[in-house]
Amino acid sequence: MRARLHIDLSQQGSLFLQFYLGIFCASLVVGPVIDHVGNKANLFVSCVLVSVSMVWLAFARSFTSASAAAILLGLGGGGLNTCTNALVSDVYGDERGPMLNLLGIFFGIGAMLIPLLAASIEGHFTISQLLLSCAVLAAVCAFGYGLLPFPAKTGQVFSLRETIRGAKFEGIGLLALILFLESGNEACIAGWTSTFVNTIGYSARTAALVLASYWAALMISRILAARVLRGMGKSHLVLISALTSLLGCVTLLSARSLMMLLGGTALIGLSYGPIFPTTLAIAGDRYQERAGTVFGLLFSIALLGGMLFPWSAGEVAQHLGVRAGMFVPSLGAAGVILLAGVVFVGERIRSPNQAR
Repeated sequence: MRARLHIDLSQQGSLFLQFYLGIFCASLVVGPVIDHVGNKANLFVSCVLVSVSMVWLAFARSFTSASAAAILLGLGGGGLNTCTNALVSDVYGDERGPMLNLLGIFFGIGAMLIPLLAASIEGHFTISQLLLSCAVLAAVCAFGYGLLPFPAKTGQVFSLRETIRGAKFEGIGLLALILFLESGNEACIAGWTSTFVNTIGYSARTAALVLASYWAALMISRILAARVLRGMGKSHLVLISALTSLLGCVTLLSARSLMMLLGGTALIGLSYGPIFPTTLAIAGDRYQERAGTVFGLLFSIALLGGMLFPWSAGEVAQHLGVRAGMFVPSLGAAGVILLAGVVFVGERIRSPNQAR
Protein backbone atom coordinates (compact mmCIF):
# COMPACT_ATOMS: atom_id res chain seq x y z
CA MET A 1 0.00 0.00 0.00
CA ARG A 2 2.86 2.38 0.79
CA ALA A 3 4.36 1.81 -2.65
CA ARG A 4 1.01 2.20 -4.42
CA LEU A 5 0.22 5.46 -2.60
CA HIS A 6 3.80 6.79 -3.08
CA ILE A 7 4.22 7.68 0.59
CA ASP A 8 7.19 7.46 2.98
CA LEU A 9 7.51 5.87 6.43
CA SER A 10 6.45 9.04 8.21
CA GLN A 11 3.24 9.21 6.16
CA GLN A 12 2.60 5.53 6.86
CA GLY A 13 2.73 6.38 10.55
CA SER A 14 0.31 9.26 9.91
CA LEU A 15 -2.18 6.85 8.32
CA PHE A 16 -2.12 4.76 11.50
CA LEU A 17 -2.63 7.96 13.49
CA GLN A 18 -5.71 8.91 11.43
CA PHE A 19 -7.13 5.40 11.66
CA TYR A 20 -6.90 5.44 15.45
CA LEU A 21 -8.27 9.00 15.53
CA GLY A 22 -11.45 7.59 13.98
CA ILE A 23 -11.60 4.83 16.59
CA PHE A 24 -11.04 7.38 19.34
CA CYS A 25 -13.92 9.58 18.19
CA ALA A 26 -16.27 6.61 17.84
CA SER A 27 -15.37 5.28 21.29
CA LEU A 28 -16.25 8.58 22.96
CA VAL A 29 -19.73 8.61 21.43
CA VAL A 30 -20.67 4.93 21.14
CA GLY A 31 -20.45 4.09 24.87
CA PRO A 32 -23.26 6.43 25.98
CA VAL A 33 -25.28 5.49 22.87
CA ILE A 34 -25.08 1.81 23.86
CA ASP A 35 -26.36 2.58 27.35
CA HIS A 36 -29.17 4.61 25.76
CA VAL A 37 -30.42 2.49 22.81
CA GLY A 38 -28.53 -0.81 23.03
CA ASN A 39 -25.99 -2.60 20.86
CA LYS A 40 -27.94 -3.67 17.77
CA ALA A 41 -28.13 -0.34 15.92
CA ASN A 42 -24.54 0.50 16.82
CA LEU A 43 -23.20 -2.81 15.52
CA PHE A 44 -25.17 -2.48 12.28
CA VAL A 45 -23.96 1.06 11.56
CA SER A 46 -20.36 0.20 12.51
CA CYS A 47 -20.27 -2.69 10.03
CA VAL A 48 -21.66 -0.48 7.27
CA LEU A 49 -18.92 2.08 7.93
CA VAL A 50 -16.25 -0.62 7.77
CA SER A 51 -17.62 -1.92 4.46
CA VAL A 52 -17.73 1.53 2.87
CA SER A 53 -14.22 2.39 4.08
CA MET A 54 -12.75 -0.82 2.64
CA VAL A 55 -14.25 -0.03 -0.77
CA TRP A 56 -12.79 3.47 -0.48
CA LEU A 57 -9.33 2.10 0.37
CA ALA A 58 -9.52 -0.32 -2.54
CA PHE A 59 -9.74 2.59 -4.98
CA ALA A 60 -7.55 5.10 -3.11
CA ARG A 61 -4.60 6.37 -5.14
CA SER A 62 -3.40 9.24 -2.97
CA PHE A 63 -2.42 9.91 0.63
CA THR A 64 -5.37 12.29 1.09
CA SER A 65 -7.92 9.75 -0.14
CA ALA A 66 -6.41 6.95 1.96
CA SER A 67 -6.43 9.24 5.01
CA ALA A 68 -10.18 9.87 4.70
CA ALA A 69 -10.82 6.14 4.29
CA ALA A 70 -8.62 5.36 7.31
CA ILE A 71 -10.63 7.73 9.51
CA LEU A 72 -13.91 6.17 8.33
CA LEU A 73 -12.53 2.68 8.98
CA GLY A 74 -11.55 3.82 12.46
CA LEU A 75 -15.08 5.08 13.15
CA GLY A 76 -16.52 1.69 12.24
CA GLY A 77 -13.82 -0.20 14.08
CA GLY A 78 -14.27 1.88 17.22
CA GLY A 79 -17.98 1.12 17.23
CA LEU A 80 -17.33 -2.61 16.86
CA ASN A 81 -14.69 -2.59 19.62
CA THR A 82 -16.94 -0.94 22.17
CA CYS A 83 -20.20 -2.68 21.22
CA THR A 84 -18.92 -6.24 21.14
CA ASN A 85 -17.06 -5.97 24.44
CA ALA A 86 -19.92 -4.19 26.22
CA LEU A 87 -22.39 -6.79 24.93
CA VAL A 88 -20.30 -9.74 26.16
CA SER A 89 -19.77 -8.03 29.51
CA ASP A 90 -23.55 -7.55 29.87
CA VAL A 91 -24.48 -11.09 28.88
CA TYR A 92 -21.91 -13.12 30.83
CA GLY A 93 -21.78 -11.37 34.22
CA ASP A 94 -19.30 -13.08 36.55
CA GLU A 95 -17.84 -15.01 33.61
CA ARG A 96 -16.94 -11.82 31.73
CA GLY A 97 -13.18 -12.31 32.25
CA PRO A 98 -12.89 -15.64 30.40
CA MET A 99 -15.57 -14.67 27.86
CA LEU A 100 -13.95 -11.34 26.94
CA ASN A 101 -10.73 -13.26 26.27
CA LEU A 102 -12.68 -15.72 24.12
CA LEU A 103 -14.20 -12.79 22.22
CA GLY A 104 -10.69 -11.52 21.61
CA ILE A 105 -9.80 -14.84 19.97
CA PHE A 106 -11.97 -13.94 17.00
CA PHE A 107 -10.18 -10.62 16.62
CA GLY A 108 -6.97 -12.65 16.48
CA ILE A 109 -8.42 -15.09 13.95
CA GLY A 110 -9.30 -12.29 11.55
CA ALA A 111 -6.01 -10.47 12.05
CA MET A 112 -4.09 -13.71 11.48
CA LEU A 113 -6.03 -14.90 8.44
CA ILE A 114 -5.75 -11.69 6.43
CA PRO A 115 -1.91 -11.57 6.31
CA LEU A 116 -1.80 -15.35 5.79
CA LEU A 117 -4.26 -15.02 2.92
CA ALA A 118 -2.27 -12.16 1.44
CA ALA A 119 0.95 -14.17 1.65
CA SER A 120 -0.56 -17.35 0.18
CA ILE A 121 -2.25 -15.74 -2.83
CA GLU A 122 0.44 -13.18 -3.62
CA GLY A 123 0.48 -12.56 -7.36
CA HIS A 124 -2.99 -14.00 -7.94
CA PHE A 125 -5.12 -11.18 -6.48
CA THR A 126 -4.47 -7.48 -6.13
CA ILE A 127 -4.61 -5.47 -2.91
CA SER A 128 -7.81 -3.87 -4.18
CA GLN A 129 -9.45 -7.25 -4.65
CA LEU A 130 -8.49 -8.29 -1.12
CA LEU A 131 -9.93 -5.08 0.33
CA LEU A 132 -13.17 -5.50 -1.63
CA SER A 133 -13.49 -9.03 -0.24
CA CYS A 134 -13.20 -7.60 3.28
CA ALA A 135 -15.88 -5.04 2.39
CA VAL A 136 -18.25 -7.85 1.40
CA LEU A 137 -17.57 -9.68 4.67
CA ALA A 138 -18.36 -6.55 6.69
CA ALA A 139 -21.59 -6.07 4.73
CA VAL A 140 -22.63 -9.66 5.48
CA CYS A 141 -22.02 -9.02 9.19
CA ALA A 142 -24.19 -5.88 9.02
CA PHE A 143 -26.99 -7.95 7.50
CA GLY A 144 -26.61 -10.55 10.27
CA TYR A 145 -26.75 -7.95 13.04
CA GLY A 146 -29.91 -6.56 11.46
CA LEU A 147 -31.62 -9.95 11.84
CA LEU A 148 -30.37 -11.09 15.27
CA PRO A 149 -32.31 -10.39 18.50
CA PHE A 150 -30.37 -8.54 21.21
CA PRO A 151 -30.79 -8.15 25.01
CA ALA A 152 -32.98 -5.17 25.92
CA LYS A 153 -31.33 -2.13 27.50
CA THR A 154 -32.75 -0.02 30.31
CA GLY A 155 -32.66 3.10 28.13
CA GLN A 156 -30.42 5.32 30.26
CA VAL A 157 -30.26 8.97 29.24
CA PHE A 158 -27.66 9.70 26.55
CA SER A 159 -24.93 11.92 28.01
CA LEU A 160 -21.38 12.52 26.83
CA ARG A 161 -20.83 14.27 30.15
CA GLU A 162 -21.30 10.90 31.85
CA THR A 163 -18.33 9.59 29.88
CA ILE A 164 -16.18 12.36 31.32
CA ARG A 165 -17.49 11.66 34.82
CA GLY A 166 -16.47 8.03 34.36
CA ALA A 167 -12.82 9.10 34.46
CA LYS A 168 -13.34 9.93 38.14
CA PHE A 169 -14.58 6.45 39.05
CA GLU A 170 -12.25 4.71 41.49
CA GLY A 171 -9.45 2.86 39.74
CA ILE A 172 -10.56 3.73 36.20
CA GLY A 173 -7.68 6.15 35.63
CA LEU A 174 -5.10 3.48 36.45
CA LEU A 175 -6.79 0.88 34.23
CA ALA A 176 -7.06 3.46 31.45
CA LEU A 177 -3.31 4.12 31.59
CA ILE A 178 -2.60 0.40 31.28
CA LEU A 179 -4.82 0.22 28.21
CA PHE A 180 -3.25 3.42 26.81
CA LEU A 181 0.19 1.79 26.84
CA GLU A 182 -1.05 -1.65 25.80
CA SER A 183 -3.05 -0.31 22.86
CA GLY A 184 -0.01 1.64 21.72
CA ASN A 185 2.17 -1.44 22.00
CA GLU A 186 -0.27 -3.58 20.01
CA ALA A 187 -0.65 -0.92 17.32
CA CYS A 188 3.13 -0.66 16.91
CA ILE A 189 3.64 -4.40 16.63
CA ALA A 190 0.69 -4.87 14.27
CA GLY A 191 1.63 -1.89 12.11
CA TRP A 192 5.41 -2.03 11.98
CA THR A 193 6.49 -5.67 12.37
CA SER A 194 6.16 -6.53 8.68
CA THR A 195 8.04 -3.33 7.74
CA PHE A 196 10.75 -4.18 10.28
CA VAL A 197 11.16 -7.71 8.90
CA ASN A 198 11.24 -6.36 5.35
CA THR A 199 13.98 -3.82 6.12
CA ILE A 200 16.16 -6.58 7.60
CA GLY A 201 16.18 -8.16 4.14
CA TYR A 202 13.32 -10.65 4.06
CA SER A 203 10.61 -10.73 1.39
CA ALA A 204 7.12 -9.29 1.77
CA ARG A 205 5.77 -12.86 1.92
CA THR A 206 8.08 -13.72 4.84
CA ALA A 207 7.21 -10.47 6.58
CA ALA A 208 3.50 -11.30 6.32
CA LEU A 209 4.12 -14.76 7.76
CA VAL A 210 6.08 -13.33 10.72
CA LEU A 211 3.19 -10.94 11.40
CA ALA A 212 0.76 -13.86 11.16
CA SER A 213 2.75 -15.70 13.84
CA TYR A 214 2.13 -12.76 16.18
CA TRP A 215 -1.65 -12.95 15.64
CA ALA A 216 -1.66 -16.74 15.94
CA ALA A 217 0.16 -16.55 19.28
CA LEU A 218 -2.19 -13.81 20.48
CA MET A 219 -5.19 -15.98 19.62
CA ILE A 220 -3.73 -19.02 21.40
CA SER A 221 -2.96 -16.96 24.51
CA ARG A 222 -6.57 -15.81 24.77
CA ILE A 223 -7.77 -19.39 24.57
CA LEU A 224 -5.39 -20.24 27.41
CA ALA A 225 -6.32 -17.11 29.38
CA ALA A 226 -9.99 -18.09 29.38
CA ARG A 227 -8.97 -21.26 31.23
CA VAL A 228 -6.28 -19.72 33.43
CA LEU A 229 -8.65 -17.05 34.76
CA ARG A 230 -10.79 -19.71 36.38
CA GLY A 231 -7.97 -20.26 38.86
CA MET A 232 -5.89 -17.08 38.75
CA GLY A 233 -6.69 -13.48 39.64
CA LYS A 234 -7.19 -11.04 36.77
CA SER A 235 -4.60 -8.54 38.01
CA HIS A 236 -2.09 -11.38 38.51
CA LEU A 237 -2.50 -12.50 34.87
CA VAL A 238 -2.09 -8.94 33.57
CA LEU A 239 1.18 -8.50 35.53
CA ILE A 240 2.65 -11.82 34.34
CA SER A 241 1.68 -11.03 30.74
CA ALA A 242 3.29 -7.58 30.93
CA LEU A 243 6.59 -9.04 32.18
CA THR A 244 6.57 -11.58 29.34
CA SER A 245 5.86 -8.88 26.76
CA LEU A 246 9.05 -7.02 27.63
CA LEU A 247 11.05 -10.22 27.12
CA GLY A 248 9.40 -10.68 23.72
CA CYS A 249 10.22 -7.10 22.67
CA VAL A 250 13.86 -7.55 23.62
CA THR A 251 14.00 -10.79 21.60
CA LEU A 252 12.49 -9.10 18.55
CA LEU A 253 14.82 -6.12 18.74
CA SER A 254 17.91 -8.32 18.99
CA ALA A 255 16.80 -10.70 16.22
CA ARG A 256 19.31 -11.45 13.49
CA SER A 257 17.66 -14.60 12.12
CA LEU A 258 14.22 -15.69 10.96
CA MET A 259 13.82 -18.03 13.93
CA MET A 260 14.46 -15.19 16.39
CA LEU A 261 12.01 -12.97 14.52
CA LEU A 262 9.35 -15.66 14.70
CA GLY A 263 10.16 -16.40 18.34
CA GLY A 264 10.06 -12.75 19.36
CA THR A 265 6.76 -11.97 17.63
CA ALA A 266 5.19 -15.18 18.94
CA LEU A 267 6.27 -14.37 22.51
CA ILE A 268 4.87 -10.86 22.17
CA GLY A 269 1.58 -12.26 20.87
CA LEU A 270 1.35 -14.74 23.75
CA SER A 271 1.91 -11.96 26.29
CA TYR A 272 -0.27 -9.27 24.67
CA GLY A 273 -3.29 -11.51 24.24
CA PRO A 274 -4.72 -11.46 27.79
CA ILE A 275 -3.82 -7.90 28.82
CA PHE A 276 -6.50 -5.84 27.08
CA PRO A 277 -9.58 -8.06 27.61
CA THR A 278 -8.60 -8.95 31.18
CA THR A 279 -8.13 -5.29 32.10
CA LEU A 280 -11.57 -4.58 30.60
CA ALA A 281 -12.98 -7.42 32.71
CA ILE A 282 -11.57 -5.80 35.87
CA ALA A 283 -13.42 -2.60 34.95
CA GLY A 284 -16.57 -4.57 34.10
CA ASP A 285 -16.53 -6.22 37.51
CA ARG A 286 -16.45 -2.83 39.21
CA TYR A 287 -19.00 -0.97 37.04
CA GLN A 288 -21.47 -3.49 35.64
CA GLU A 289 -24.38 -1.06 35.25
CA ARG A 290 -22.43 1.43 33.12
CA ALA A 291 -20.41 -1.00 31.01
CA GLY A 292 -21.03 0.86 27.75
CA THR A 293 -19.95 4.24 29.08
CA VAL A 294 -16.97 2.87 31.03
CA PHE A 295 -15.77 0.71 28.14
CA GLY A 296 -16.17 3.64 25.73
CA LEU A 297 -14.05 5.82 28.00
CA LEU A 298 -11.39 3.11 28.37
CA PHE A 299 -11.27 2.51 24.63
CA SER A 300 -10.98 6.25 23.98
CA ILE A 301 -8.00 6.66 26.29
CA ALA A 302 -6.47 3.39 25.09
CA LEU A 303 -6.70 4.51 21.50
CA LEU A 304 -4.80 7.69 22.23
CA GLY A 305 -1.92 5.27 22.73
CA GLY A 306 -2.89 3.47 19.54
CA MET A 307 -2.74 6.79 17.73
CA LEU A 308 0.49 8.10 19.22
CA PHE A 309 2.70 5.01 19.41
CA PRO A 310 2.69 4.01 15.69
CA TRP A 311 3.08 7.66 14.70
CA SER A 312 6.02 8.00 17.11
CA ALA A 313 7.55 4.80 15.75
CA GLY A 314 7.20 6.19 12.23
CA GLU A 315 8.92 9.45 13.15
CA VAL A 316 11.78 7.60 14.86
CA ALA A 317 12.05 5.15 11.94
CA GLN A 318 12.21 7.97 9.42
CA HIS A 319 15.19 9.56 11.17
CA LEU A 320 16.98 6.69 12.94
CA GLY A 321 15.82 3.53 11.17
CA VAL A 322 13.00 1.02 11.66
CA ARG A 323 14.87 -0.95 14.33
CA ALA A 324 15.11 2.18 16.48
CA GLY A 325 11.40 2.79 15.94
CA MET A 326 10.65 -0.66 17.33
CA PHE A 327 12.00 0.49 20.72
CA VAL A 328 8.68 2.29 21.26
CA PRO A 329 6.68 -0.84 22.29
CA SER A 330 9.54 -1.91 24.56
CA LEU A 331 9.19 1.31 26.54
CA GLY A 332 5.43 0.81 26.62
CA ALA A 333 5.86 -2.71 27.99
CA ALA A 334 7.96 -1.37 30.85
CA GLY A 335 5.18 1.09 31.68
CA VAL A 336 2.52 -1.63 31.68
CA ILE A 337 4.63 -3.68 34.11
CA LEU A 338 4.79 -0.76 36.56
CA LEU A 339 1.06 0.03 36.39
CA ALA A 340 -0.03 -3.61 36.49
CA GLY A 341 2.09 -4.05 39.60
CA VAL A 342 0.27 -1.15 41.26
CA VAL A 343 -3.14 -2.69 40.42
CA PHE A 344 -2.03 -6.10 41.66
CA VAL A 345 -0.72 -4.78 44.97
CA GLY A 346 -3.78 -2.56 45.43
CA GLU A 347 -6.18 -5.45 45.01
CA ARG A 348 -4.19 -7.58 47.44
CA ILE A 349 -4.32 -4.82 50.03
CA ARG A 350 -8.07 -4.18 49.62
CA SER A 351 -9.16 -7.79 49.70
CA PRO A 352 -7.15 -11.01 49.55
CA ASN A 353 -10.11 -12.68 47.83
CA GLN A 354 -10.87 -9.96 45.26
CA ALA A 355 -7.96 -10.87 43.03
CA ARG A 356 -9.61 -14.22 42.39
